[in-house]
Amino acid sequence: MKKLKKTIKWTGIIVLALIGGLAITVMARQNVKYEAPYPDIIASTDSAVIARGKHLVYSSAHCIDCHNKQNSDSLIHLGQEVPLSGGVAFELPVGKIYSKNITPDKETGIGRYSDGEIARALRYGVHPNGTAVFDFMPFHNTSDEDLTAIISYLRAQKPVKNKVPDHELNALGKTVNAFMVKPVGPTGEPPKTVIPDTTATYGKYLALSVAECSGCHTKRNLAGEFIGEPFAGGNEIDGFITPNLTPDSSGKIFNWSKELFIERFRMGKLIPKSPMPWNSFKRMTDDELTAIYHYLKTLKPVNTAEIKQ
Repeated sequence: MKKLKKTIKWTGIIVLALIGGLAITVMARQNVKYEAPYPDIIASTDSAVIARGKHLVYSSAHCIDCHNKQNSDSLIHLGQEVPLSGGVAFELPVGKIYSKNITPDKETGIGRYSDGEIARALRYGVHPNGTAVFDFMPFHNTSDEDLTAIISYLRAQKPVKNKVPDHELNALGKTVNAFMVKPVGPTGEPPKTVIPDTTATYGKYLALSVAECSGCHTKRNLAGEFIGEPFAGGNEIDGFITPNLTPDSSGKIFNWSKELFIERFRMGKLIPKSPMPWNSFKRMTDDELTAIYHYLKTLKPVNTAEIKQ
């Protein structure tokens, strides 16, 4: 009995030591620094470039859905500018994540950062201070031309002073941040420019590198890594299960015509709590939506009839 008690005692001591060591390691790795190149991106003051950036920010890139707390759809309908001052809180399994102030305010926004630092954060997932960006933004493979347009529009906004709280990670979130969150960069050499048209090729570019349709419609783990079949859905977001968009009979849009596809986007958000940025996507052009539709029809069909969607 005495030997058993001693074994239990030392087992407890070892377990506590391991837990303590893990906790210390987790805390020590909360601000790991990474290296990444600075893209050769310089913001433009050309009105056409800024207009292109505004279109992307307000529509396919849907920046206004995460970086604005007001009713942006109503403001845009009234012809008003929408300040991208951040502060939107996202309640996730890893904790509470706040969107950043991306107006050119020098104290609380991006005004203190260079064009290269902003471009590096978007393309390579590395903050100006060297820490990794949570991989919520799809701009790793965005063309130089479109990335320039987006940053040019962000620079052209009116600065808004709004200090956004730091992320509030729970124990799980801190563990994930310590060991799983790493910079995500482009899958190849990002294109200098991509010519807009109605082809599936351009639709693929929009769906993967601007609108990030795959980010919600492809299963991911807690670190944001893709673990499911492309566009087969199955992610749970705010109580919603993302649908299968592949051209299988079990898919959501299997029987949709191009006209119906566009018409649904034009309706905007019909379910108030839907996580889909409908109100941004409805501002895409008919050609852009046509291109995405054509691309979705080229995907590998995935049958999810036996899976809860």
